[in-house]
Amino acid sequence: MMAPIIACSVVALAIVAERLWTLQTKRVTPPNLVAQVWQWFKHGHLDAKRIQSLKKHSPLGRILAAGLMQLRYDRQVMKESIEDVGRHVVHELERYLNTLGTIATVSPLLGLLGTVTGMIRAFSAISEHGVSDPGVVSAGIAEALITTAAGLIVAIPALMAYRYLRGKVDALVITMEQEALKLVEVIHGDREGADLHYLGMGR
Repeated sequence: MMAPIIACSVVALAIVAERLWTLQTKRVTPPNLVAQVWQWFKHGHLDAKRIQSLKKHSPLGRILAAGLMQLRYDRQVMKESIEDVGRHVVHELERYLNTLGTIATVSPLLGLLGTVTGMIRAFSAISEHGVSDPGVVSAGIAEALITTAAGLIVAIPALMAYRYLRGKVDALVITMEQEALKLVEVIHGDREGADLHYLGMGR
C-alpha cells in the first residue's frame, strides 16, 4: 500500500504549495484597492476599460467590478451582483481544499489497510512454516508497521494544512465582504463623512 500513500503525499504537497501561493493576502485583497477605486469614481475616471482591468486584477477586484457594473441601479442590485460573483470567487479560493481534506482522511485508512494485508501475510507465513523461524513472519510485520506509520505521516500534516488553509479562506472572504460593503456605502452615500481614511481602514 506504499504506492498510493506516496502518491497522496505528493498530491498533498502540491496542493499546499499552490494554495499558499494563491491565497497570499496581497494577491487576493490588495491593500488600498477600494480607496483607489473610490478615487477613480470620485474624479470621473471610472470607465469600462478600468472596470475590466479591475476585474482581472485580483479576486477582490473581480467582486468590486461586479458591483461597479451595476452603478446605474440602486444599492440592493449592486449588492446582489457582488454577492453572486462573490460565491464564484469563494469557490475558486476553496479549489483543491476538498481534495486535501480527502487525503488527510484516506491516508491513515490506507495505512490501516496496509497493516491488515501485512498481518495476513505474516499469519500466512506462520501457517506454512510454523513459528520456529521469526524471519519468516518479519516481512509481513514490517509491512504492517511501515504502512501504518507512513499513512499517519502523510495524514497529520495534510490535516493541519487543510485546517489552516480553510481558516485562511474564511478570513479572506470576510475581508472581501467588508471591502465591498465599504465601496457600496460610499458610492451610495450611506456613510456620512466617508473618506479615504474610512476606505483604507485596517489596510
